Amino acid sequence: MEIDKLIIDLEEALVALLGKKYSELKPEIQKDIDDFLEKSKEKMKRWTLLLAETSITIEEFEWLLKSQKDILVLKALQSAGVSKVRLNTIKNSIIKTTFDIVLAALIKQ
Repeated sequence: MEIDKLIIDLEEALVALLGKKYSELKPEIQKDIDDFLEKSKEKMKRWTLLLAETSITIEEFEWLLKSQKDILVLKALQSAGVSKVRLNTIKNSIIKTTFDIVLAALIKQ
């Protein structure tokens, strides 16, 4: 599995996910997503490889991804006045999208 390609695909999908609803903030959202992926990149690589090797279960992988939610800071959306409840929903969507993209990449393998 090409992890770097997976990260690029993930970045594109996350920006598209948020860019549709918040198109006026797309450049700022791009930066927030880049920051999140940069902070998570090594862990995500390690976890994805462990999942590919079946050293961890899908449920463990999902739990590990959810643990990254706290480092996901959506400054652009916070500045735009998006409520904390809505931000939490968006963060959950980002984690779910990440999970789905990684699983799809593993299935294609």
